[in-house]
Amino acid sequence: MSESSTADITAEQVAHLAHLARIDLTPEELQRLTGELAQIVHAVEKVTEVATSDIPATSHPVALHNVFRPDVVGATLSTEAALAGAPEHDGSRFKVSAILGEEQ
Repeated sequence: MSESSTADITAEQVAHLAHLARIDLTPEELQRLTGELAQIVHAVEKVTEVATSDIPATSHPVALHNVFRPDVVGATLSTEAALAGAPEHDGSRFKVSAILGEEQ
C-alpha cells in the first residue's frame, strides 16, 4: 500500500482480533491478513471521501419494483390426472412412506 491510511491496521491489532475470535494464525497468515484488512480500511476511506449528504443511501444500484404478474386463474390438473402417475395414492392424496420411520 503506497498511501498511508489514517487508520493503519497493525499486525498486533490483527493478532488481538484473532485471539478474541479464538483463531490461531500462523505468522504468514497474520502478515497476509494485516495487508488485506489494511486494503479494506483504505477502500472504505475512499468511499467515505466521495459519499456526501446529497447522495441518498441505497441498498441497490437500480430502483426495485414489483415484478409479479397479476394472479389469473388458469387450467389446473384434476385430482385424477395429478394422481395418474403416482406410485401409490388413496384416491384423493399421494401416499408416501413415513419420514424417519415414524407413522403420521
